[in-house]
Amino acid sequence: MVKFNFLSYFFHDANDVFYELFEENSLTCKQTAELFTKVLQEGVNDDAMVTARQYKHKSNKILKKTLKVLGQTRVTPIEKEDIQYISTMLNRITKKIIKAIMNFRVYRIEKSTEHMILQAQNLMTAANELDFIIHSFREKTSVSQVTDRNLKMKEIETRGDEIHFQALDELFSGQYDALTVIKCRDIYKDIETALDTCYHVSDAVTNIMLK
Repeated sequence: MVKFNFLSYFFHDANDVFYELFEENSLTCKQTAELFTKVLQEGVNDDAMVTARQYKHKSNKILKKTLKVLGQTRVTPIEKEDIQYISTMLNRITKKIIKAIMNFRVYRIEKSTEHMILQAQNLMTAANELDFIIHSFREKTSVSQVTDRNLKMKEIETRGDEIHFQALDELFSGQYDALTVIKCRDIYKDIETALDTCYHVSDAVTNIMLK
């Protein structure tokens, strides 16, 4: 059962670190989504690849630090399994977007598709909503406001499902060769997974705040 730990009020300063790490990793998710959008517009150059690896390393480092602090902390502001889940899922968002960027380079994709652009726009909207929700977590923003934003996140995720379906429907229409199908399908899937994970984190935070 997820719930706030009332003992955390006696250890407020010590446990602020978890919220700070959530916010840092959420910012990395947003920056990575922005990088994906830039890659679709300008292509994958060496600078983009360096930046992508930096974001991946940063997200992994934040996750490792969170788990290390979690293992050393007896009393936490929320349940330990919830801290682990949120941290791991934030890291997953960044890694999936980075994978899509890397594949864009490896697959030698010269031009983004219309559906990739739509996915990128939807992902940026989700990343911004998630960043707001993560910051609301520490600030104890009104539950009703967070619930409203989570409902909006669900709408974004549903829109993502529609884009993904349309993308695959076109991809398997017979107008593309097999190699192009494989390349685009992988990128579509990674961005769709990143978007779904944004909603899962948003929903988890909302459920914890409702307890």
